[in-house]
Amino acid sequence: MTTYNLEKHRLAANTIRGLTMDAVQKANIGHPGMPMGMADVAVVLWTQFLKHNPQDPQWFDRDRFVLSAGHGSMLLYSLLHLSGYDLPMSELMQFRQWGSATPGHPEYGHTPGVETTTGPLGQGITNAVGMALAEKWLAVRFNRPGFDLVDHYTYVIASDGDLMEGVSGEASSLAGHLGLSKLIVLYDDNGITIDGRTDLTFSEDVLARYTAYGWHTSRVDGHDPLAVMAAIQEAQGSARPCIIACRTHIGYGSPNRQDTSKAHGEPLGEEEIRLTKQALGWPLEPLFYVPDEVPAFLAGSGAAQAEWEALWARYQEAHPEPAAAFRQALNGDLPADWGAMMPSFEVGKALATRASSGMVLNAIAPHVPYLLGGSADLTGSNNTALKGETPLSRNDFSGRYIHFGIREHAMGGMMNGMVLHGGVRPYGGTFLVFSDYMRGSVRLAALMGLPVIYVFTHDSIGLGEDGPTHQPIEQLMSLRAIPGLTVIRPCDAVEVAEAWQIALENKSGPTALILTRQGVPTLNHVQSQITGSVARGAYVIKQPTRQPQVLLIGTGSEVAIALEAEKLLAEKGIGAQVVSMPSWELFAKQPDVYRHTVLPPHIKARVSIEAGVTLGWERYIGDGGTAVGLDRFGASAPYKTIYEKLGLTPEAVAEAALAVIQ
Repeated sequence: MTTYNLEKHRLAANTIRGLTMDAVQKANIGHPGMPMGMADVAVVLWTQFLKHNPQDPQWFDRDRFVLSAGHGSMLLYSLLHLSGYDLPMSELMQFRQWGSATPGHPEYGHTPGVETTTGPLGQGITNAVGMALAEKWLAVRFNRPGFDLVDHYTYVIASDGDLMEGVSGEASSLAGHLGLSKLIVLYDDNGITIDGRTDLTFSEDVLARYTAYGWHTSRVDGHDPLAVMAAIQEAQGSARPCIIACRTHIGYGSPNRQDTSKAHGEPLGEEEIRLTKQALGWPLEPLFYVPDEVPAFLAGSGAAQAEWEALWARYQEAHPEPAAAFRQALNGDLPADWGAMMPSFEVGKALATRASSGMVLNAIAPHVPYLLGGSADLTGSNNTALKGETPLSRNDFSGRYIHFGIREHAMGGMMNGMVLHGGVRPYGGTFLVFSDYMRGSVRLAALMGLPVIYVFTHDSIGLGEDGPTHQPIEQLMSLRAIPGLTVIRPCDAVEVAEAWQIALENKSGPTALILTRQGVPTLNHVQSQITGSVARGAYVIKQPTRQPQVLLIGTGSEVAIALEAEKLLAEKGIGAQVVSMPSWELFAKQPDVYRHTVLPPHIKARVSIEAGVTLGWERYIGDGGTAVGLDRFGASAPYKTIYEKLGLTPEAVAEAALAVIQ
């Protein structure tokens, strides 16, 4: 440690401070304080510990670095630029501008070297827990005596705000329980938030809390490079996840803004920047100044890792069998013949779609060995268990099932981290009504285009006696409002099987499977030629024997009700075309010619039926149609009684159809 070049360290840290001040001032918006305060910690991490290759940012066995305190994005952008990533100075000069690779918070897929999008506080550290879990799970599968194919750390810089957000507590609790020892959090303990000092709202002993979670904890002066170095070395030797509280000064070096909330979220101002640079011994000109020694100092570690990556590649050549399985997991290879593995379902037999989902999942799982999932303490209700698989525990990561506990939001954020890590395809289950608890994570999965699979069961008033607190009325439509999220509400077991195939084949965004608690009949799909129909989002499940006068459009359990209503209308001489619409998103992607076949434009008489809010159905039923649904909360009673009392019956649908025809 004593050979560490403290002068080069000082130059590098001050370079980050200078770049941060200049970029934020040029943009006239941003958060300069955190990068200025954590520059010393970050330089130690990136020069002495971080395993990465700037020439290959996606090298799989790199250490993951997550800037959970994403508001301090100039810290990460400076590090990436100085260490040799494809982030030129011109991009730093365009901080927060349209089309630049340096947006206001780090964005995954937008900037080389950024591991995850970290805007909402708490999400980054939660993603990191998922990354560390994936690393440990893959290491158990693919490491061999003499060489560890998967062997890397996940480092996080987290702020007070990250640790205040409840999602980080959920995830940290599970990380301690599972003993994710390659997770190291560097806590920027600067005592400042936007409103002022943290003691306005935050007086707990953070390290005592993390000790209770089962973490290794320590505290250092964040401006003492050698102390930071020793703390990280100690953390690497721990059998537990680690958090290092780094006491820092926000806005370090600023004579009038250091240790104040004004350093957090606004530019320092030209005069204060002048004073700060003078205090740091930094030249006032040119702006965005980088001493010649600094890039070499920061890039040196990355260059050394390129040699390690080459050795890592040669090992795979020497061990073709585990390497082939490893590549299958990384590529997300899927079976060629889905039909051969799917279970068969008896027409007419009532089966909850959550139950048929469990059957399909267990049929698929042996053919998708990198599938790893769980439930937020609702395994038996969500039917997410994998038969014969041991749940993950601190001392046994050989299985493929995770008990997330009652931690929906952490489950969502951790699944995002697992996908971002690579080599794992996660799914997670809870009740649909509790999707609200994890909405922030779902939204970020959609924003980043992550192929996470959500198993949301108990999808309507059909769960009956549990009452309105558990009956999702608005959740389904609110999920449809998230761009990039594919929502599928299958009507029966046959649609469930195709829905799972669609979910696994969707590698460009998340998929939500919306499943029933109550039994629904397995329908006769001969007329509809079901194969591929769900992938089109909607299809004609029943054509009338006479010219259709009305369209009945249903989703999920209400498709069976629409089919019964069609019979009642046929008895009155009315032709009704019944449409199953499991996915609005998939249907919207179809060409006009197909969509007009399913929903002929000339038929204006239309009735939708769905056990949820009617808001949004005007998109498909138009001004002349009627939406049969629930614009109120549910009730506690047997589900058949609730459906009857709230007007979700074949008779009510038939009456609505007659009304729109007239």
